[in-house]
Amino acid sequence: MSDRAQRRRRGPSHARFDRTDHVVFLVGPLYQMDKLSNMDIRPLIVIFPVTLCFLNPLRALCADQVPMTKEELIRRTQELFDAVVPGDKEPWQKYFAEDCIFADEKGRNLNKAQLVADITPLPKGYSGTIKVAKAQSLIHGDTAVLSYDTDETETIFGQNLTARYHVTDTWLRRNDGWQIVSSQAMRYYEDPAVGRIDRKKFADFQGTYELAPGQTRRVFSEGELLYVERNGKREQLLPESCEIFFRKGVEGRILFRYADNGRVNALIDRRNNEDVIWRKLN
Repeated sequence: MSDRAQRRRRGPSHARFDRTDHVVFLVGPLYQMDKLSNMDIRPLIVIFPVTLCFLNPLRALCADQVPMTKEELIRRTQELFDAVVPGDKEPWQKYFAEDCIFADEKGRNLNKAQLVADITPLPKGYSGTIKVAKAQSLIHGDTAVLSYDTDETETIFGQNLTARYHVTDTWLRRNDGWQIVSSQAMRYYEDPAVGRIDRKKFADFQGTYELAPGQTRRVFSEGELLYVERNGKREQLLPESCEIFFRKGVEGRILFRYADNGRVNALIDRRNNEDVIWRKLN
């Protein structure tokens, strides 16, 4: 029989490999499974947790590389203030950069070590809350600014106090993620409580007071109210105590000074513990 006839009887040359290929396809995985079953997997038990230890920080780092949002800034900021009452230092350690500048409402300028050390639990008998409000943000690239109010409530042995502050924080994204590099706070001015005073004393205060030639102001009363007027502008003087008065929404105090003869001889305009003295003319 010719070679051509023999090839025709056997069929295409690749047909004789079909069954072998299927056998290899089936036997290969079985062989690998048998090989794995005999493998010592104890090294994998050690390697797998170690791998996770490296992946978790990487995952956290990648998560902090996403663009910052106003909502996330507010969330982190509220987390900081929620940690104040219990004295939890962890968020302050986490969110403030090592080289941060922190200027508080008391006029203190703290570095990070001083700031974190300042976070301590409230004393026994004290409680309170601090809530972020009226937040505004400006986010550009690796820099974010959050400017906001904080509404503070404090209870001291059953007595309730409130205060309002304004804070501006600057966040930077660095290798360690987003952290605050600068924070500055101020306290909103609040008028004191109005005190009680004997209205008969108003007669002592009334008159014209001079700062310099041509610079005068007049104090007078109408009914049970006391006023001060300068250049046609009238303001009510509200008593804080017997001889100390304030004007609504205006920082500082107005005091009346008595001379040795028992008569008022000056009006003192006190601002930030510094006095401007107006001499009484009549």
